[in-house]
Amino acid sequence: MSDNRFPPLAGLVIGILAASTASTFIRLAQGEMLSLAIAAWRLTLASLILAPFALALRWQELRSLTRQEWLLALASGALLALHFASWITSLALTSVAASVVLVSTNPLFVGVASYFLFKERPGRAMVVGLIVAVAGSAVIGLGDLGQGQDSLVGDLLALLGGMAGAGYFLIGRRLRARLSLLGYVFPVYSTAAVLLMALALITGAPLTGHSTVTWLWLLLLALGPQIVGHSSLNWALRHLTATYVTLAALGEPIGSALLALLVLGEPPTLAALVGGGLILAGIAIASQSNISTDHRAEK
Repeated sequence: MSDNRFPPLAGLVIGILAASTASTFIRLAQGEMLSLAIAAWRLTLASLILAPFALALRWQELRSLTRQEWLLALASGALLALHFASWITSLALTSVAASVVLVSTNPLFVGVASYFLFKERPGRAMVVGLIVAVAGSAVIGLGDLGQGQDSLVGDLLALLGGMAGAGYFLIGRRLRARLSLLGYVFPVYSTAAVLLMALALITGAPLTGHSTVTWLWLLLLALGPQIVGHSSLNWALRHLTATYVTLAALGEPIGSALLALLVLGEPPTLAALVGGGLILAGIAIASQSNISTDHRAEK
């Protein structure tokens, strides 16, 4: 479907819904697999699934990439690897609600960086929505602080994942102005996969010998949250500012918390409920801002 016919906000909704399943699949896989191995297989399986399509449909586009574009794609892949390595590890140390919310604070970093790097001055509605949504994130995150050293380390790792994710989205915003979705995500996902596999081997994280059920969780993680979720968000970057895409992605903690309750038996706290309400309010406010960049996107 062409970019002109498919609404950017619809792509965001699809991406957020798919991404919301990630924390549950990860928690289920962590029953017998180390976090770093999960991150490595998530990107490796996704890259292998996309490889035949990318090589068959986008080979000429990949060959036409300039040296600068390759360097940016490699940097984006490195940031994506750091994002998943830190965030998935955080899920083993702190609650789903706190981890997913703290890793979703990247709009704060994206908004500030977009202003200085791209001169994208946010409108008043965007600023207010950003403040309200980040406040909601803080409410949920603070509700999980003070639960012990492991929780604190997990919270900090999730925050590091949010910072890395901000850089990943900012680079994607720049490259997606010229590249097709597949022409962008394939080299980026592949770079992240290679780096995470190398890191897993260096640290001695077992990559094989796991049960069929665990491999099922990994496959679903690659297909749903990665290929559908992240790719939908990257697709939206061609039409919407990086600040708005990452702000809208703050809806992910709400879906993740609901799945954690239904599948993992992990009920949300009062802080999670209050913070979730603030996040929804922030997204609603920000959506009033005219941040669509369809008229500036390369057709």
